[in-house]
Amino acid sequence: MAVVISTSPAPGMIRERAPLMLLALLAVLLVSIVLAIGSGASWLSPGRVIAVLFDAVGLNIAPVELRDQAVVLGIRLPRVIQGIMVGAGLALSGALMQGLFRNPLADPGLIGISSGAALMAAAAIVMGAPVILWLALPKAVMPFVLPVAAFAGGLVATLLIHQLARRDGETEIATMLLAGVAVAAICMAGIGYLSFLSDDRQLRDITFWTLGSLGGSSWRSVLATAIFLLPVLAAAPLLANTLNALILGEREAGHLGINVERHKKLIIAVSALAVGASVAASGIIGFVGLVVPHLARLMLGADHRYVLPGAALLGAALMLVCDLVARVVVAPAELPIGVVMSALGGPFFLWMLRQRRALTMS
Repeated sequence: MAVVISTSPAPGMIRERAPLMLLALLAVLLVSIVLAIGSGASWLSPGRVIAVLFDAVGLNIAPVELRDQAVVLGIRLPRVIQGIMVGAGLALSGALMQGLFRNPLADPGLIGISSGAALMAAAAIVMGAPVILWLALPKAVMPFVLPVAAFAGGLVATLLIHQLARRDGETEIATMLLAGVAVAAICMAGIGYLSFLSDDRQLRDITFWTLGSLGGSSWRSVLATAIFLLPVLAAAPLLANTLNALILGEREAGHLGINVERHKKLIIAVSALAVGASVAASGIIGFVGLVVPHLARLMLGADHRYVLPGAALLGAALMLVCDLVARVVVAPAELPIGVVMSALGGPFFLWMLRQRRALTMS
């Protein structure tokens, strides 16, 4: 008889090192921020970047040039903040969905949430301005139409898929994934039809959403995204204990005093809000919600009290790194960040499938 000895750390060891790993992830994020701000057509050293950032909050640690201030504060900092929020939001959404469905292959993109959000975002691009004029709404609401529409699309797609996957009071994972593929296909057909109806400017905007990019970031878009994403980033860690209980099963979680159905609806709403706002800010960026939570669990264990903040930190750092690659690999042009993320996430997803198959066969 063969004896297999696991070389992975024991759960207790992972739990003890989890706080240190969170600090390490925070350090990685800070380094990524400095590198992302300093890199581009005009290179800025880390010292110059830090000097500008400290000067912006009233701490003059070194002389700062006006040109550096304009580049950092006017162009790169909004893009970095947008990337942090989007990366953290998508990663948290993936962690919530995987915890809810107790499946590491669950992902907002795979189960159609991103496609639903993108469909409503495309509808807002094509029909948003005429609807605002018809309703006689002030133009000041225009920056918020896209996030609201994307949130509504993600929420409707999530509720539809969840309802289709329900049977005898339980969620069937296989049905959920298949329903997600079908809903995503329907949404992509709708996006194609809206692309056919759009003019040249609208078509470029729709193409932006389907490929994903942080190139349109500005302080106004950062504000619009923050209104929707910051409450999600603050509320998601509060669901950690519920997700830990759901690991045991829905019935067992109910025996622990948790209102399972109410918390499931809350988790779905939070996930849809995070994905909708992220898609509205940057377009469809796949695999963040799939890859990052899995990596967070490998480093931090299965306890969602550590997985959720760890996924947020790791997702934000990964988004900044991928955006940096997208900006410099084909400079002076810019590669869509969704292309870079898919190039990294696709092989990792195949590896995950292979690992699950090996565990099933063993």
